Amino acid sequence: MSLFKFDTSSLKGDVTGGITAGIVALPLALAFGVQSGLGAIAGLYGAIALGVFASVFGGTRTQISGPTGPMTVIATLVVAHAIERSGSVEAALGVILATFLLAGVLQVIFGVLHFGSYVKYVPYPVVSGFMTGIAIITILLQMFPLIGQDSPKKFLQIVMQLPHALNSINAHTFVLGMLTVAMVYIMPKLFPRFNHWVPSSLLALISVSILANLLHWNVPLIGDIPEGLPKFRLDAFLNVSFRDWEVIFTPALTLAILGCLDSLLTSIVVDKIAKTRHNSNQELIGQGIGNIVSSAFGGIPGAGTTMTSVINTTTGARTRMGGVAHGTFLLAVLLGLGHYTALIPLAVLAGILITIGFDIFDYKGLKALPHIARSEAVVMLIVIFMTVFVDLIQAVEVGVMLACLIFMKRMGDIGEKGTQVTPLDKMALDEQDKPFFGHIDFPVDLPKNVYVKNIKGPLFFGFASAFEEISRNITNAEVLILDMARVYYIDQTGLYALEEVIRDLKAKGIDVMLINIHPEPRNMFHKLKTIPNVVSEECVFTDLQECADALVGFCELHR
Repeated sequence: MSLFKFDTSSLKGDVTGGITAGIVALPLALAFGVQSGLGAIAGLYGAIALGVFASVFGGTRTQISGPTGPMTVIATLVVAHAIERSGSVEAALGVILATFLLAGVLQVIFGVLHFGSYVKYVPYPVVSGFMTGIAIITILLQMFPLIGQDSPKKFLQIVMQLPHALNSINAHTFVLGMLTVAMVYIMPKLFPRFNHWVPSSLLALISVSILANLLHWNVPLIGDIPEGLPKFRLDAFLNVSFRDWEVIFTPALTLAILGCLDSLLTSIVVDKIAKTRHNSNQELIGQGIGNIVSSAFGGIPGAGTTMTSVINTTTGARTRMGGVAHGTFLLAVLLGLGHYTALIPLAVLAGILITIGFDIFDYKGLKALPHIARSEAVVMLIVIFMTVFVDLIQAVEVGVMLACLIFMKRMGDIGEKGTQVTPLDKMALDEQDKPFFGHIDFPVDLPKNVYVKNIKGPLFFGFASAFEEISRNITNAEVLILDMARVYYIDQTGLYALEEVIRDLKAKGIDVMLINIHPEPRNMFHKLKTIPNVVSEECVFTDLQECADALVGFCELHR
């Protein structure tokens, strides 16, 4: 689909999906704005600008963009450091917005230079550790607002001062925050149908805020929010000097890289749901333009948001118009409800962000921690530690380098087995993939659309993305036999890629069988309880002949 060419055949679904996503995004945008230190309005401006411009210029048709937890964590640090240097928000605003602007420019450059193609090489333990680290930061940043106190700007100060702060807790703010958390988690279970129309986060935001105002509790509020259309903040950029640009570059690069990772990971999720294929490089250009526009209006930076993108896609959106409808809805809220949003207690927003923090945790990766290879577990733990206490981008860099070193070590260890480290096939089915060209006796009554696919070389993070192409290219098969005779090594990323491929194939009605599995990959399958959940033991065979003999009864059963 080319830019500026919209398919109006799904306009109803696009509008429905966009507005629904906007309802979910509203409390999140306000909360992220407050967390950043620039105020709720900055979060709303960012959600509007990114919602519209990243959708129009991006490469994922139904992705919704806006402020996210990881991006807001970095934006908060940028704001805190700028205020520390300048003394006040107004004095530091030029440097802050220039940092956000440069981040957007860098993202556009990354897209033009086709850097988007490389995100697929980030190993799963690195992504898992990164997301878990972000979750820890997000939750701890809300502890002070939850107990009614001003939060320190630096993360280490939060950790050190929190025990003392708990001695002077504000009971009213704590009750409001915990009531918000409870409603977000409980309402969907008690009223699932109602939650489909009114998200629990929005219901908690409205109801708990009304309760606080009815009880006349003296708790910190969001405060006045400017009403009307946002204005260009070009005046702020005029205060930026050449020396400031030297300080700006590093945090801008951090925001740009993080925004790219955040957005493209969300694009992968959207592709799996919508059965589409995004353009990674175009997506980076769209995200960059969205962040440039957001900074020009005084908004905080953002990226593709998984939750709102999933909601937009599953409720009917099929084109870019879903994102446009989402941004337009938030603009309408800004123009009409600014007076009421000023009455929202900060503790309510803290409660919402705490639930977001718990949602960011990669529970799948944490559960697998005792069962994966010790080297991969160490990588994940190092990334978590560095994300929380050092630097987010350095955490990813170190994680990827360690994963590469570990992989080279493993290849050296199993080199004696004759493993060929060769790129995986593109997985396109052709005549040579059919078992009838093999050297075994195949039953003559087997259907012609039974295929064998030989997987050559290690299935690890570098080839996981290419391997996932198998589910897109196979359309006319009834049974697919995956021959793993040449796979001596499989890491956590490759294992989850294999799981996704099998799930996608089974969703198409294609039965999958595995043969020639070596002991190490088989142990990984059972330790993580991954493959046995999608392929039963009855469909795992020692060799191709055993599989072929079993296929006779299988095919008779399915006729």
